[in-house]
Amino acid sequence: MKKIFLLGAFIATVFIQQTFAQDSTKTQSSTLLTSYYALKDALVSSNPSAAATIAGDFVKAADALDKGMVTPESRSTLVSDATAISQTKDLKLQREKFATLSANLVELAKTVKLTTEPVYQQYCPMKKASWLSNDKAIKNPYYGSAMLTCGSVKATL
Repeated sequence: MKKIFLLGAFIATVFIQQTFAQDSTKTQSSTLLTSYYALKDALVSSNPSAAATIAGDFVKAADALDKGMVTPESRSTLVSDATAISQTKDLKLQREKFATLSANLVELAKTVKLTTEPVYQQYCPMKKASWLSNDKAIKNPYYGSAMLTCGSVKATL
């Protein structure tokens, strides 16, 4: 009887630990996406100061990702891209680096489920670059108000 009780307790413990690990991964990826979406919105509104600050938050979120979720190379690339955005107030340069960051995050989103919500991969034909959005409506981060609705949804990840 004791053995059955101990076995049951052991199985419950393993299950609970696995659930906490999954919740932690979901929280980390959710924080990463939240920072990314906020960065996109700052670029849509042509606010380089906010973009720099939010890119710093993205760096922290990327650094906090579980080692099992992303490869060290992927983490390093995301951190490098976001750091470049955080270190400048030049909107044109921020948008160029955002294109690279977005391409790398799109690749990650194709291999890792970052959220239970739909993630839309959107594409700007003028810039020839993609970005991720939590909304189907196009709000182009590469041109802001100059070409706010330029682009299309290419995929739902």
